[in-house]
Amino acid sequence: MREPISIAELDLTPIPGKKYWNSDREWREEFIYFIMVDRFHDSLNRAPLLKSDRSKGSGNSEQLGKFCGGTLEGITNHLDYIKNLGCTAIWLSPIFENNDVPNRNSDKYHGYAIQNYLSIDPRFGTKQDLIDLVLAAHIRNMRVFLDVVVNHSGDNWYYPGDYPYYYYQDRQFPFGGLRSEDRPIPTELQNPNYYHRRGEIRNWDAYPETQRGDFFSLKGFNNDEEPDGLILQDILIKAHCYWMREADIDGFRMDAVKHMGEVAVARFCSSIREYAYRLGKRNFFLFGEIVGGDDAINRYIGPNTSTQFDNKTVYFGLNSVLDFPLYWSLPGAIKGFSSPMNLINRYEALRHHALTRGELGRYLVTFVDNHDQIGQDYKRRFAADTPDAQVIAAIGYLLCAIGTPCIYYGTEQGFSGEGNDDKFIREAMFDLDNPEVNYLNRKCIIYQEIAKIAKLFQQIAALRFGRMYFREISGNGRDFGLPQSQACTLAFSRILAGEEVLIAYNTSTTERRNDFVIVDSHIHNKPGNNMKFIYGKQGTVPVQKHPDNESRFIQLELEPMQFVILQ
Repeated sequence: MREPISIAELDLTPIPGKKYWNSDREWREEFIYFIMVDRFHDSLNRAPLLKSDRSKGSGNSEQLGKFCGGTLEGITNHLDYIKNLGCTAIWLSPIFENNDVPNRNSDKYHGYAIQNYLSIDPRFGTKQDLIDLVLAAHIRNMRVFLDVVVNHSGDNWYYPGDYPYYYYQDRQFPFGGLRSEDRPIPTELQNPNYYHRRGEIRNWDAYPETQRGDFFSLKGFNNDEEPDGLILQDILIKAHCYWMREADIDGFRMDAVKHMGEVAVARFCSSIREYAYRLGKRNFFLFGEIVGGDDAINRYIGPNTSTQFDNKTVYFGLNSVLDFPLYWSLPGAIKGFSSPMNLINRYEALRHHALTRGELGRYLVTFVDNHDQIGQDYKRRFAADTPDAQVIAAIGYLLCAIGTPCIYYGTEQGFSGEGNDDKFIREAMFDLDNPEVNYLNRKCIIYQEIAKIAKLFQQIAALRFGRMYFREISGNGRDFGLPQSQACTLAFSRILAGEEVLIAYNTSTTERRNDFVIVDSHIHNKPGNNMKFIYGKQGTVPVQKHPDNESRFIQLELEPMQFVILQ
């Protein structure tokens, strides 16, 4: 059957007799595995390496600049590898058909240069492959999220003379022509009026340039509140509803949210959520990419997420956003490069965005590594030049702290790519020179330890829903304060309905620490109370009373970079 090429051809009524899948988990209960589809696994039946040490992945500079051969089928065949890591959801990089423009960085293996919103890129597979993947995930009680791009299209047309045009005083430039007579699809997107046509962005923080300019050679959609913009928004909404109907998708990660108009974001989210309800899907997850500090992302998070636009109150409708401020502050604390106070103060500043210190976790998707590292001239994976223990502690932190934890593919194997281009942090998890080998190694120590912590995350409600408090420490058991130095015991508690779970980590790479750590005095107010190690060490430690007041503490002896959890 021919795939649709026009919005007018789409049937968006629910498929007769189909029961769409639901999960009763909240979003903050998920552990997301982010996959670059072209890099996770091809469709070959390869044997995994089985060794305790880590892998660097596969691919040289030339290989990683092109399509490597990863497919949707390859993901389906290895879902158990992801599930056994402890992940409950997968986030796929964009999978729709991308364009290849000669002499203009033609290999769009990353998926963000879409030319056909109604078809899977044939290099990744078919619509049926996506349907099969989602069904296989649902059988395993796993959700599937798609990375969607509704701010811009691929390089599907050119300006006059096919020269680069740059943003200048909000001037709209003429339309040159389509690069292909039958693309983009849906065919409605071939209308020049559906694009801002302002040229490439030069100042990424200046309004209206940041909303109306092009992402380099990718062409910005006209999603303004005017007749053509409203038609364009309706086209993109229906195109994405089509994939929800056909493949039973569970959520969208929205690319480049801050570059879209406020009302366009709200309209897309509201329409998608309404359609999900029509299908019977009660917990469709919409999370956005907003690259910026707390001031940039705060307007999008919280129970109301409202803003004023043209004297109207606009509700963005996003469930959550990627937590870039944490991504920028946590690695330094974990690796002992910086004092943890920036990290601690950041959480305190966010408290007014949620009902409790635990509820804030609904609104943040947390991570320590990603696929493009925007704003960094030199790209480096978190695990580059990083001991196994620090990688384990970083993902352990995400699993134990508030937010929806997300792991970038390959981190569980210690991938350590680095270089002056994004491709170097997008290694293949299958050997590009040996068709017999992949790097989905379940015996890798990093993989195994993350899986242990993820199991606790799934078993202990406090790690998913509890209030979060950073803990004061002391070297003498009398004088307590939040850690100030780079080398320290970094500790926090998750508290839920009278239960406390304590997480502690020695940030020093060389020195053993023997610090006293405050715990909740109301929960541990009886003589003889102990806390038991449930990860990282064996045995118990007694809860002690402060000699001068009613506070309680325990004493922790931690080896360099040791990460522990107590209950």
